[in-house]
Amino acid sequence: MILFPAIDLKDGQCVRLKLGDMEQATVFNDDPAAQAKKFESQGFEWLHLVDLNGAFAGKPVNEAAVASILDAVTLPVQLGGGIRNLGQIESWFASGIRRVILGTVALRDPALVREACRLFPGRVAVGIDAKGGRVAVEGWAETSDLTAVELAGRFADAGVAAIIFTDIDRDGVLKGLNIESTLQLARSVPIPVIASGGLASMDDIHRLLQPDCSILAGAISGRALYDGRIDVAQALRLIREAR
Repeated sequence: MILFPAIDLKDGQCVRLKLGDMEQATVFNDDPAAQAKKFESQGFEWLHLVDLNGAFAGKPVNEAAVASILDAVTLPVQLGGGIRNLGQIESWFASGIRRVILGTVALRDPALVREACRLFPGRVAVGIDAKGGRVAVEGWAETSDLTAVELAGRFADAGVAAIIFTDIDRDGVLKGLNIESTLQLARSVPIPVIASGGLASMDDIHRLLQPDCSILAGAISGRALYDGRIDVAQALRLIREAR
């Protein structure tokens, strides 16, 4: 189990959205690099970055902020948001990103995901974001008819490093993770699944460390870390002890 601190980038700042709405953005730090260094000093093992502007634009937008983060820390970084072609994937890897997250393109162009997995084994994750149980794309602005389990199944044999599953209905509102849906997805495919959306308190950390959640590869936390609702030292200690 890995706890990923999230840095969501909007207009070069570190923000959190409510229910994926760009108009409901709270700025938590106007210096993303400083925030990344803080997470590193707290003992986290990975960073989770999202280029929110990029997710809507369909191309990278916050490159400068990402570069400042990569210069500031030595932690491995996974990044999603607006990655739509192999050239962008190669560029991010060349800049120092350890793992890319493909979301919209996983629905629109699954062949690209397969090709990326072949070219960069172990370095490509698929982001599956669900709204009302259905996969949402284009920065969560569009909802498809496909379920998360159906989309994940299309990549069961593709060599995907991880699936990052976000319940949009819980994202940024501190309602707690949707453990039931996340476990359903994890049981449906042989791909490691990372939970996201709604992690609210130490109760969620304790829940993630229960035996039935041992099949999960990790969880992503955003607002609860910025709000101080999670005792970082205690959470990381519990996770290490559970290993």
